[in-house]
Amino acid sequence: MTNELADMRFLTVAEVAEMMRVSKMTVYRLVHSGDLPAIRFGRSFRVPESAVQAAVHNHVADTA
Repeated sequence: MTNELADMRFLTVAEVAEMMRVSKMTVYRLVHSGDLPAIRFGRSFRVPESAVQAAVHNHVADTA
């Protein structure tokens, strides 16, 4: 399990917003609604990069 965690990349809300081309507030809404999994460190959130890729893929698949 330690190796899995070492391979996992976490992104800030600002990085996720830039990747998805949405506002930071939209990312916060997705996190708070549970649509985008995130881990809270103190007062900030970190989102696994794989979760962002899965969310984008699922959304594209739903609209296609």
